[in-house]
Amino acid sequence: MPLLAHNDVPYLPDGLCDTSPPQAPYPLWLSLAIFLSVFTVLQWAWSESRDTWVERLVIHEATVKPAAALIQILTPEVNAKPVAASIKAPGGGINILNGCEGVEVMFLLIAAFAGVRLGWQRRLIGLAIGLALIFALNQARILALFYAFRNERSLFDLLHTTILPAVLIAAVALYFYVVLHRSRLA
Repeated sequence: MPLLAHNDVPYLPDGLCDTSPPQAPYPLWLSLAIFLSVFTVLQWAWSESRDTWVERLVIHEATVKPAAALIQILTPEVNAKPVAASIKAPGGGINILNGCEGVEVMFLLIAAFAGVRLGWQRRLIGLAIGLALIFALNQARILALFYAFRNERSLFDLLHTTILPAVLIAAVALYFYVVLHRSRLA
């Protein structure tokens, strides 16, 4: 409970700007229903965009081109080039297919934010930062896969199918947890 000043304006703890009581969370069944509904609709919409300009925009332009540019910055001698859904380079490259662009993890985060009761500002800021985090982590994942394929092919399948997807999901889950509990952590 905030302390009252001499003019009846409450003194608030650092970082607290609203004296209204915190909203009760949604019941678990409602959070799950919202989460599953939003995730299902997003997955359905993404599957409907297969082989369209939307898929090409996400994969070719927003995923492959930035990854190839990062490879060129980090190791220009590799001479990596974006070619449609592939990063081509002498000595080996990789294909970025539907499912490798990180969209499903973004959908999980969007659905998670939809399924919890948060203020709009906190929800939008948390979602924007989270989506940027997913993009950055997925780009790092693509670079790790590119270099693993070129330098240690025996690691590629393990990294591609198990380790890196689990790391990406765990990082995003941790981020979501921190956003939800940041007032308690401060």
